[in-house]
Amino acid sequence: MKRFPAVYCFLLLLPLLFINTAWSQNWEVKLLDNINPSNPTSSIWKASSSSVYPIALASPISILAAGYIKKDKQLQYRGWEAVGALVINTAITQGLKYTVDRARPYEKYPTLIHPYQIDNDASFPSGHTSTAFATAASLSINFKKWYVVVPAYAWAASVGYSRLYLGEHYPTDVFAGAAIGVGSAYLSHWLNKKIMHPKHGTIGKI
Repeated sequence: MKRFPAVYCFLLLLPLLFINTAWSQNWEVKLLDNINPSNPTSSIWKASSSSVYPIALASPISILAAGYIKKDKQLQYRGWEAVGALVINTAITQGLKYTVDRARPYEKYPTLIHPYQIDNDASFPSGHTSTAFATAASLSINFKKWYVVVPAYAWAASVGYSRLYLGEHYPTDVFAGAAIGVGSAYLSHWLNKKIMHPKHGTIGKI
């Protein structure tokens, strides 16, 4: 039986990412208020949030470096696949930010939500969360070991939670970011198989 390509699943999920703010406002503002303290100073959640871009960049660079040093074609393909996931994720995330243009929760509820810092870009979706999940999913797709998959997704989930704790995003921003990140990784993997598989054999099964 032919498997349903992950890229199609991702495309089917895209319409769900356009959340109706008026409908979601009540429950997610209450949830965010419960998570976000009046003084969000936890060093754990600050560190989790700030770790995203260093780890996201270090992951594909490390894979590519190992691949080229060892002259391992499979590692090279996996490294470029991870780069592709980040590029796709960034394009979709930034495109949605400009399209949806959702105000940050602390802008709309200044007396209720207390941010760690003020960001100038739009709220939906969470870029930190999408980048973290794109990185975690890429690693999990290409290195299917529990000691890779579990820590990778645990880290990504901690990033998502940190964005709520720090008052930077609504819950739906984080959920959408996670979906975009995972979808971007699977789309990059699917494209990599389509491009590389005919010439170089299996790079990894979805």
